[in-house]
Amino acid sequence: MPDERRTVKVSKYLSKHLRHQPERIGITLDANGWVAVDELIRAATEHGFRISRAELDHVVASSDKRRFAVDGDMIRANQGHTVAVELGLAPAEPPAYLYHGTVARHLDAIRAEGLRRMARHHVHLSSDRETATRVGARRGRPVVLSVDAGAMHRDGLVFHMSANGVWLTDFVPPRFLRFSS
Repeated sequence: MPDERRTVKVSKYLSKHLRHQPERIGITLDANGWVAVDELIRAATEHGFRISRAELDHVVASSDKRRFAVDGDMIRANQGHTVAVELGLAPAEPPAYLYHGTVARHLDAIRAEGLRRMARHHVHLSSDRETATRVGARRGRPVVLSVDAGAMHRDGLVFHMSANGVWLTDFVPPRFLRFSS
């Protein structure tokens, strides 16, 4: 049975280098965010972080958030990039409401400016309050915002759904947010 702490450590390492800093270990993601698994393993080893293919496959398969995708001998993060990639996601019609987890210290800015993608490619939204609560709890006491995604879609704002079920959009204007939680 794999060590859970090691699984989390490998997952965080993969997130850092497949979403944010591939150059730090000398890998180059293709235009769609893919890199060869063997190249990733070699680069990680050369930079002092040994990981086996079996360990990598375990992290990909066991992640409840399905952060990564493997296609043959290639791997990529499903979303959350701060480096330039095109995930090739088709526009999708969202459910009537989606949810965003945050913390109270960000509410004034969100009320004034809406939800912005910041350093990421998109704003991340959840289809259920429980997931949004877990996301917000990573930064402190969570606050869950309701997003009138149906109205946004009718007004022409575009949504995508990532391979792991996260809803993505470029921006959520304040008028589409409900602040009761």
